[in-house]
Amino acid sequence: MKWIYLLMALAGGLAVGIQAVVNGGLGKKVGTIEASFISFSVGTAALFFVVLFFGKGNLLAISEVPKGQLIGGLLGAFFVIVMVMTVPKLGVSSALFAIIAGQIIMGAVIDHFGLFGGERIALDLKKAVAIVLMIGSIYLFNHK
Repeated sequence: MKWIYLLMALAGGLAVGIQAVVNGGLGKKVGTIEASFISFSVGTAALFFVVLFFGKGNLLAISEVPKGQLIGGLLGAFFVIVMVMTVPKLGVSSALFAIIAGQIIMGAVIDHFGLFGGERIALDLKKAVAIVLMIGSIYLFNHK
């Protein structure tokens, strides 16, 4: 069963790779913020229909969640703006490499301190070395 989720995560990563180049090209034509807005608008419309036809939750429960949990959309918008700005300058692979490194570093910090209600998973020497190697690989990947 875990394989299904790993494959879903892999598909999500593939989609982000495609999204990066598509949004980067869109940004060249219409502008960075405008491309981000268009991307989010299309995504919002798609999610509206997914919720309408397949949703099983309760949208009205939004009033009961901690307000800090509502920043996900802002973080997503920031991510899209950053990708629209960086992909045309760095290329898809370099931009994604840096994004993935940032995700792993933040994930390690969140795990280590148990932030946002997550389980505490200590950052050990092996993980710290892996992060340092990843940062070094970003340098090698982009060094001419």
